Amino acid sequence: MTSMSGARNARPAVGRRGRLYFWEEAARNWSAARNEGRSPEFSVFIARGLRALREGVGQEPGAVAPMRAVHRVVLPDDGSGSLPDAYIAEHYSLTLFGLHQYAASDPVHQPGTGLGTACLRLRQSNALTQAAAERRLNAAATAQDLHELAQHLQQLVSLLRSAGVGLDYTRLFRDLTRWDGPDRNRVLRAWGLQYTDPATRAPVDGDENRTGGAAAPYWTTFDPSRREAGAELAALRSGTGREAGTVPAMWTFHSTRMASEWRDKGSLTSDLTAEHAALTLFARHQQTHVHPMHVRGSSPGTATGRLAKKEVDSAGEGKSTTAALERRFGVLLTSADTDELVMHLRSLVPLLNKASVGLDYTLLRSALQAWDDPRRPDAVAAFRQHWDRDFHIAMSS
Repeated sequence: MTSMSGARNARPAVGRRGRLYFWEEAARNWSAARNEGRSPEFSVFIARGLRALREGVGQEPGAVAPMRAVHRVVLPDDGSGSLPDAYIAEHYSLTLFGLHQYAASDPVHQPGTGLGTACLRLRQSNALTQAAAERRLNAAATAQDLHELAQHLQQLVSLLRSAGVGLDYTRLFRDLTRWDGPDRNRVLRAWGLQYTDPATRAPVDGDENRTGGAAAPYWTTFDPSRREAGAELAALRSGTGREAGTVPAMWTFHSTRMASEWRDKGSLTSDLTAEHAALTLFARHQQTHVHPMHVRGSSPGTATGRLAKKEVDSAGEGKSTTAALERRFGVLLTSADTDELVMHLRSLVPLLNKASVGLDYTLLRSALQAWDDPRRPDAVAAFRQHWDRDFHIAMSS
């Protein structure tokens, strides 16, 4: 069980009326009673507010009169009759807080604990199995709109309360304000990165494959004979063409390490982008094969050279096919950026899959990490030179 006492010492945020958000006021009120040597409990004002929040569960924002006193988002006096998005997000945050705090033994507002981290702690509490915890988080992460998201979160916060796991409601409020806007991807990425943060993750099955404190990449531990292999590959293929870190089905397959503050912000790093691309390409490459398609030492040049040689050796194939593959590979080598490189790899991988030619995905991830890196101006030239040499060696061997 995770303690919620972290709420007592954190510096609270200030609401739009210059006041603390209600959940922050509640945590401070509880802490004040404890510091004064009194039995830690909420004041009459806070207790009345909590009752109002529970009345608002399932109700339309602005429709529950007793809740208006606990809102901190200012309503515009413009006669429009429509509620600001921030007010609606605060309504859902308040009602979720009311559910979470009900009968809890400590303040549930815990600054610094994002939704992904809270779900990770829920799983570690053994209140849910890993699969059940991930289903709950994924259901919330795939909500189509704010109302649907709030419905999923109602179920989650009840589980968090039962397990004694707190949540940063100021952060959740900000996440909800972004849900129906262009920043949803950042929110999703933050939840996924928090949930898979190796700094807070307890050992689970597969940790024996970790080296140097980092999880081994998925493709290096992949076992085609496992019953779950097909479903895992399908989950990874669902991320094709989508922004790294925004596909809930892929979250648990990422092994990228980054500072926890970057995870909390949902930062999109080149390492995460490279691993995402490598995972989706590997899943397409491995499809239908009963032996691993990750082959150490097989660069894109080596793999394309072997493919060309196979075509030459096949009946009815000749120089025209080889020339076409050489042109395709030449275009891949001259990719101007990572996006273009990934695009060309997506057209190459199905050919490798069909011919049962493997590829080194650890090497490929390293190339994807370096391709757009201005700090490594010579890296791309080195990859191009090595891959071109590998292509001709594989062709002539």
